[in-house]
Amino acid sequence: MSALLRRYQLAVKPQEAILILITMFWGGTFLAVQYAMTMSGPFFFVGLRFATAALAVGLLSIKSLRGLTWLEVKAGVFIGVSIAIGYSLQTWGLQTIPSSKSAFITAMYVPLVPVLQWICLGKMPGVMSWIGVALAFIGLIFLAGPENTSLTLGAGEIITLISALAIAAEIILISAWAGKVDIKRVTIVQLATASIVAFATMIPVGESVPSFTPGLLVVALGLGIFSAIIQVTMNWAQRSVSPTRATVIYTGEPVWAGIFGRIAGERLPVLALLGGALIVLGVLVSELKLKRKKKQEAPLPVPETE
Repeated sequence: MSALLRRYQLAVKPQEAILILITMFWGGTFLAVQYAMTMSGPFFFVGLRFATAALAVGLLSIKSLRGLTWLEVKAGVFIGVSIAIGYSLQTWGLQTIPSSKSAFITAMYVPLVPVLQWICLGKMPGVMSWIGVALAFIGLIFLAGPENTSLTLGAGEIITLISALAIAAEIILISAWAGKVDIKRVTIVQLATASIVAFATMIPVGESVPSFTPGLLVVALGLGIFSAIIQVTMNWAQRSVSPTRATVIYTGEPVWAGIFGRIAGERLPVLALLGGALIVLGVLVSELKLKRKKKQEAPLPVPETE
């Protein structure tokens, strides 16, 4: 039995345990954001959330800012814009759909990453990636349709799906600049950019500044600090946790969101739960890699002897 456990690496490392804990709290943030939408518009809330996160990370890394380069500014701005779009639209969608449904749709960013890499970079996804995308999109239709039995996407689902695309773009941009920039400096720039873009968007959409109630401040500042902690912890933990294993752990985020949503009174229909399960399965499948067996060289023919 011990040999079997070692073979499949079932033991959980301390870093993995911390990522699991973070994923659990991460799932609960959907419900917290939905609560905040009763007191604020989406763009102001996202702006305040990431301004707090930028300030928190900046205070911890203020010395490293002295070496800020133009490349890091450019990388941080592009990543920050994608963060602003992703989280603002996700928060906007939470005004009309349950938090658990939002979490499952947002999780689709994982299988969408290889598709965007194919479109933008010409890197063809593997077979398992395509299977994962297919499963996730079937799950999306099941998840979206039960309210009116028409299996069609409503405005909230479409907005949240676009947010998942923006988050997938964020992942690709981070990968594009990985190893070329300082993580701390870029993180500060991207968080500050996300905040500025969200605040600036309030003007064209006509969103007003809400009243500063204690509940709104607690949620916004709390999530901002939590976002900073998540960023720092993920960077630390993923030094020793493989990307595939980390993605499997992060797949628990929508599951936890569903659990917290149910505790809060959300009741998704059976078909929606099936859709959520297919999305999670699609995320997991998209991270699997098929191993090709090396072709054995054919033996040289033995000359016939008379």
